[in-house]
Amino acid sequence: MPRLSEVIAALDALWPAERAEQWDAVGTVCGDPGAEVSRVLFAVDPVQDVADEAVRLGADLLVTHHPLYLRGTTTVAASTFKGRVVHELIKNDVALHVAHTNADTADPGVSDALAGALDLRVVRPLVPDPTDEHGRRGLGRICALEHPLTLTEFAAHAARRLPATAQGIRVAGDPDQPIRTVAVSGGSGDSLFDAVRAAGVDAFLTADLRHHPVSEARAEAPLALLDAAHWATEWPWCELAAAQLDEISDRHGWNLRVHVSKTVTDPWTAHAASSPSPSSPSTLGAPN
Repeated sequence: MPRLSEVIAALDALWPAERAEQWDAVGTVCGDPGAEVSRVLFAVDPVQDVADEAVRLGADLLVTHHPLYLRGTTTVAASTFKGRVVHELIKNDVALHVAHTNADTADPGVSDALAGALDLRVVRPLVPDPTDEHGRRGLGRICALEHPLTLTEFAAHAARRLPATAQGIRVAGDPDQPIRTVAVSGGSGDSLFDAVRAAGVDAFLTADLRHHPVSEARAEAPLALLDAAHWATEWPWCELAAAQLDEISDRHGWNLRVHVSKTVTDPWTAHAASSPSPSSPSTLGAPN
């Protein structure tokens, strides 16, 4: 049975901390390096429901994509929700390790997993890592569809393939536009519009798209946009990462039991579709 330090070393080889953005907070949050590890749980968010799941499962290590403490803190008191998570994990001997932007740009990384979930063929990174001589690492991915789909068809395909959320998939563009090439980026992606336009793709699928960047992007180019839930675009990475650790475990004879959390931690819980007033013939727009 491996020690936590051995498992963390393997994870750091997959997602080196030095490849994280300077503002990020990755690595081990809590855990005894000498403790034995037999069961690992992967999840997107280090929230209380996931910490409780790790304890119920008997996990020795919880690996999440999002950091628990992204900014500095002066307390881990259990009177705060993040402090309660820390207390729950430490009391039950569960270590917490974070791979965030260092997993985003990895090869394979978060956007490779997103492309795989959508049955897309990865062509190259959207924003290449200049330190990668092979040109495979970087932020986002430029992808190709096996067969062209209309924007409506591609949005329906994405809604079927990604984990279900209250939001579903929001779409901006001509419903009948043929989609052959797509840029994808797991998580918040509206800072990447310049790179997406330069790539010349037909569509961009990401999360957390905001009004003004979308409005400007649509005004500048006939680019179709698909906005999925942040959690849904990053959850496929958990399955990819679990498979990577499984392979390492088999190679070293660790016999780890590796799990992926199915807990939906997207914060939105319901969606009410807009409905026109009985007197209005239009299905879109402000009331008259």
